[in-house]
Amino acid sequence: MSTQRTTIDKFWLILKGITMGAANKVPGVSGGLVAFVAGFYEEFIYSLQKINSKAFKLLLRGRVKSFIRYTNAGFLGLLLLGMVISYFSVSKILDYLLFEYELQVWSAFFGMIIGSIFYITKDFGPWNKKYIGYLICGVIAGIAISFLEPARENDNLIFVFLCGIIGVSGMTLPGLSGSFILILLGNYVLLLVDSVNALFDTLSEIVMGDFSFKNNSQRLRLLKVLVVFSLGSATGLVSLSHLLGYVLKKYKKATYAVIIGFIAGSLGVVWPWKEKIYSRNALGEINLDANATEIITGYNRYFPSELSWATLLAITFIILGVFTVLSINWYHLYKKRKNG
Repeated sequence: MSTQRTTIDKFWLILKGITMGAANKVPGVSGGLVAFVAGFYEEFIYSLQKINSKAFKLLLRGRVKSFIRYTNAGFLGLLLLGMVISYFSVSKILDYLLFEYELQVWSAFFGMIIGSIFYITKDFGPWNKKYIGYLICGVIAGIAISFLEPARENDNLIFVFLCGIIGVSGMTLPGLSGSFILILLGNYVLLLVDSVNALFDTLSEIVMGDFSFKNNSQRLRLLKVLVVFSLGSATGLVSLSHLLGYVLKKYKKATYAVIIGFIAGSLGVVWPWKEKIYSRNALGEINLDANATEIITGYNRYFPSELSWATLLAITFIILGVFTVLSINWYHLYKKRKNG
């Protein structure tokens, strides 16, 4: 899989990593979907699959160049760099946009997923009863997950490690949102907001020569949680890639059919018109978690009752979302024609 990459190729890989990182932050959207639509999903999975005992033996023997070639480390490293950049930049912008322009953001993502379904299915080939059955199973699983109720926050390190393994599924399984899974597990705010912000604040303080965070027990707790979560994510990423690499080789079309189903099922998660359901006590007051964050237990989804300006704007963003993804397809077609 390892190839010589130009400076432009490297830039685009970093940009794809940034997009994957941003997608992983949004409940209902998956980084794996970005990889699928952008055309590097299989290379991503097979590269992760190369992180095995042979790779570690090469590293231990000091054969660094052989290790880089064998694992396609240049490709993975550039994607990882993009994801890291995303978590400290684009993800924060997304947090702001979701707070200020929630309906428009969900509408754009809804449209992008619709466009992705078209993009992926156009090259699937003929459908038979077997593949339609796999598709339906994927749809049912995606819808079922979207209607589960979230658990309460739990910072037990063993559970956090398991959250890392499960939450990274969005990187490897298009249509299965890792961030939404973390919401269901009750740890989305802890792992993707509070811990990441703690790391950002700590790095900023270190750059300024301020090491007072060492006396901040809450900060140290969050950093410890982030380290354990990262270790769990790395473990899950490598182990899931081996499983997916196997099924892609043996049952490629069946796997793609299930993935398409997952993506279609995830439309329920990003449905634009919804109201948050908050956990309340006996007095009707909204319950807060340890970080004074309102606890969401689900969503009430509805169809807009009137064609207001807000509804028209949401529909416009859905269309823009569809065209954003389709433009990738048009770009690839243009590139193919240009290259002969």
